[in-house]
Amino acid sequence: MVVSLSAEGLEQIAAAREVVIETRSGGRVFRTVIWVAVAEEDVFVRSVRGGAGRWYQRAISEPHVNLTVGDTRFRFTAVPETGADSVDRASEGFRGKYPKGRSLEAMLRSEVLDTTLLLEPLA
Repeated sequence: MVVSLSAEGLEQIAAAREVVIETRSGGRVFRTVIWVAVAEEDVFVRSVRGGAGRWYQRAISEPHVNLTVGDTRFRFTAVPETGADSVDRASEGFRGKYPKGRSLEAMLRSEVLDTTLLLEPLA
């Protein structure tokens, strides 16, 4: 079921340990498990592989993406966020959500910060 982003949907995304992002290329759909952070009412994702991440490359090329949490699919437009405020807010969202360790450290490396995407909800 595809739904627009309500307060409940935002809470569902915020509570999910991992989500599935659907990206597209040449008419094909790709699904990748990623982390997601919510800061206030903004949904952020970031490529742990930096610009080499395939899902990230597809999201930049075709920015209409879906996030699936359980049985619910949310539609978004992926918008690159390179401003320090947005990148910092996303990083704080990841820090607040995920346990300290190598995986979190990998998401906060300076070389991946410029792959921060703001997911703007679609109706």
